[in-house]
Amino acid sequence: MNGMGEETGFEVVIVVPKGKRKEGGDLAEKGDSVEFLVRELEKAGLIVERFRGVPAEFLKIAAPLIVLGQAAAELELKKLTYIGMELQFEWDMVTAFVRQPDGSLFSWYERYSCFRHLLYGIVNKTDSNIALKFNDKDIKYEKNESLLKRLEIEGVVKQVFPLHDEVKRKQLLRKWALNWLDFTWQPVDEIYSYFGSKIASYFSFLGMYTRWLFFPAAFGLATQLFDFGRMQFLVLPSFFVFIISWAVFFFQFWKRKNSALLARWGINYSLNECKAMPSEANEFNYTDPIKKKFYSSRPAEKTSIQADEWWGIFRKVRNNVIVVLGIICLQLPFELTYAHLYNITQIEVLRYLLTAAYLIAIQYYTRIGGKVAVALIKYENNQGEDSSAASLVYKVFGLYFMQSYIGLFYHAVVYRNLGTLRKVLIQRLIVSQVLENLIENSIPYVSYNYKKYLALHKKKNDNSSPMGKNVRLSTRVEKEFLKPSYSASIGADLEDGLFDDYLELALQFGMIMMFACAFPLVFCFATLNNITEIRADALKLLAMLRRPVPRASATIGAWSNIFQFLIVMAICTNSLLLICLYDQEGKWRIEPGLAAILLIEHILLFVKFGLSHFVPEVSFILMSTFFILFAKK
Repeated sequence: MNGMGEETGFEVVIVVPKGKRKEGGDLAEKGDSVEFLVRELEKAGLIVERFRGVPAEFLKIAAPLIVLGQAAAELELKKLTYIGMELQFEWDMVTAFVRQPDGSLFSWYERYSCFRHLLYGIVNKTDSNIALKFNDKDIKYEKNESLLKRLEIEGVVKQVFPLHDEVKRKQLLRKWALNWLDFTWQPVDEIYSYFGSKIASYFSFLGMYTRWLFFPAAFGLATQLFDFGRMQFLVLPSFFVFIISWAVFFFQFWKRKNSALLARWGINYSLNECKAMPSEANEFNYTDPIKKKFYSSRPAEKTSIQADEWWGIFRKVRNNVIVVLGIICLQLPFELTYAHLYNITQIEVLRYLLTAAYLIAIQYYTRIGGKVAVALIKYENNQGEDSSAASLVYKVFGLYFMQSYIGLFYHAVVYRNLGTLRKVLIQRLIVSQVLENLIENSIPYVSYNYKKYLALHKKKNDNSSPMGKNVRLSTRVEKEFLKPSYSASIGADLEDGLFDDYLELALQFGMIMMFACAFPLVFCFATLNNITEIRADALKLLAMLRRPVPRASATIGAWSNIFQFLIVMAICTNSLLLICLYDQEGKWRIEPGLAAILLIEHILLFVKFGLSHFVPEVSFILMSTFFILFAKK
């Protein structure tokens, strides 16, 4: 416990190789780099527990609250106060700052940022270089250099990652991941306290989205079960109007809920968007003579900024053109060829073989496209990590959009084969979603067991091991070290594993919305899949992966624009599907039925854009409640 009643546990671990070192001895004479690192960490006020495991040696790190508070003050961290303003944190005024929902002073993102500042802030402040050693390897620790960064470059420090808190992890497993009876309910505040705002926002969005799916699922089920007699011709147009209105209202209410969550967590996202990562916060030094000269000249400053802005816009447009041309010239012919071959193939076995070959080929194509997108982003003048991540989202989603929907468009428009379209929708929503969930959760398990087998096998074959053949992983830190990290399949430096989860959700949303009139029952399949997805993703984070590195983002970010784009596409595609159903002869005459469909399309477009602009994202009740709470404090 620390002085303010908060428990202090080991939250970060440093992994180093097992070297041939003797215990004890004079550190200054030996110059051992790991012992030197431990000594410097303790001098910085951190609590270090060092032990040897089977795969490596581990340094578990904890920090008293006062040390984290001092680090937060050095980072000039801004926190919400009880008067409703964000002020720079000062340890002497700690009682003025708003506590987290679980009662702690700092959020998980803030604590981890302070840990990184403390770990990478240990520098050589002497007037000379320091000679260190590791396994007979000489290491030159230069003046004003970060010790941990130097040891990472030399290969002495293998990894630095956050640790799971066993007590909180087991509580979340019991209340959340294994609690199937509550369907879509989730302890969002506890998820925020443990994983951070970005992951908590994702699960809050997924839960609300799944609850709202019950309405179109019930309507879609009714269209399949009941015969509406002479009014049957109005069922699909009514369903079309309903799902578009449902989607528009859902996202407006989600924006309100997201604002309520940010207020409850004490996050001012308008400022949070502009915050730099702690490791980069102090890189821009105004005392540098070149930068001081630049900022002292107003005309030069304005000209330079304008040139950078225009050059950045040009490079972004150029990169987008490259991506679009790649999709049109390379991916579009490939997708149309597959859709055509699938349509003319009559033997089901050959169709499955063709689909298997297509899925294998498209995986390689998507990886190549993702690598190209990441390479292009490096040459863009993006303002911060969030802007680069958003650019990656748009480019990669363009690849997946063509991959996922062009075959469906082909069956719906070219051949007007709605029977085949329904089969493909069922195949992708049932088979693909189930297989993706199995692969998504089985790969971490297989990867962990394979690494575990290699580590134990190597230890058993080590003749110098005192344990002989009786070797096993005895601590949770060793097990977490062997688990895979929560990283994105594309652009891991810019995004974490939520990139793949949001991508899967967006592709599903597009599929059920854009082809709703062809198969209304598709919403039932999506609802059942999402109920499973909530618990599967929770189990993956808590049991199969390392604790994710927290990120500052507190909204769904660029994915919100993706979903809005899919709603507009859904209005167009469903209008086209209704026309195909109405105009079965293919004469495309403007008769009352076709005119009504086009009128509905224009009205829905007006409703979509009208509500987005005129309905406020934050309710007046929420705003007044927010100020009343702070007034009471």
